[in-house]
Amino acid sequence: MKDICSIGHITRDKIVTPKNTVYMAGGTSYYMSYGISRLPEKVSYQLVTKVGEGQMGEVEKLRQAGVDTLCYPSRHTVYFENRYGIDTNNRTQRVLAKADPFTLEEVRPLEARVFHLGSLLADDFSPEVVKYLATKGLVSIDVQGYLREVVGEDVRAIPWKHQEEILAATSILKLNEHEMEVITNSKDPRTVARTLADQGVKEVVITLGSYGSLIYADRHFYEIPAFQPREVVDATGCGDTYSTGYLYCRLQGMGYAEAGRFAAAMCTLKLEHNGPFDGTLADIERVMR
Repeated sequence: MKDICSIGHITRDKIVTPKNTVYMAGGTSYYMSYGISRLPEKVSYQLVTKVGEGQMGEVEKLRQAGVDTLCYPSRHTVYFENRYGIDTNNRTQRVLAKADPFTLEEVRPLEARVFHLGSLLADDFSPEVVKYLATKGLVSIDVQGYLREVVGEDVRAIPWKHQEEILAATSILKLNEHEMEVITNSKDPRTVARTLADQGVKEVVITLGSYGSLIYADRHFYEIPAFQPREVVDATGCGDTYSTGYLYCRLQGMGYAEAGRFAAAMCTLKLEHNGPFDGTLADIERVMR
């Protein structure tokens, strides 16, 4: 029985910013796995992913980094192109290849207290998979993938199919300021949080870019400030890094506000360079001071 089981595709990413173009692996599960591997081993963790043959090298690197990894085969690896402007809160995307969805048969053997589903595209996790995992542990979802589909190579925003069905099985939901408006038609984070809680979510975590984040749980709001980075280099994976820090703290029994501050500090450090979080606990504590 693991504390956290992160399920999601490892991607191949092309990241284009005003300063340069970088090629690297990515995906929610990738950023979470490397992030948590840098922290003291106070929670047990497993990665479950699917990649094509060409990306197996990244899986081996994760295993060499000490990450307990279960990898299923896929016809292709997800290949994203992310383009950022001066404002890192906004990006445009293309998908040059898609991986196979996760199946009920693949998740049946898994055992964990929390299953974090890093959805990248709308069909990654069916409602049946989500509902099944909810019978075995708490389900944590990053909503982003449920709100986008691929048409040709273009990523298009779509309504969340099966939203009510999936939310009813979800304990922890992470979303950002753009996603919250799509699924609730509201620009007010507090209204959004209450709406999602009424649909069954126990912990609503809304990241608001440079404005910080908002957590709603047990009918209380927790406003978490953003820490100022020394330089903004790459925002890709920032939300995934937040989820990493948040779940890492919550699975140790820490409170919502404490977990949110820790997660925000991890995000600040991740923003300062390309690739996943590579700092230490001492670095996080320094930012929080």
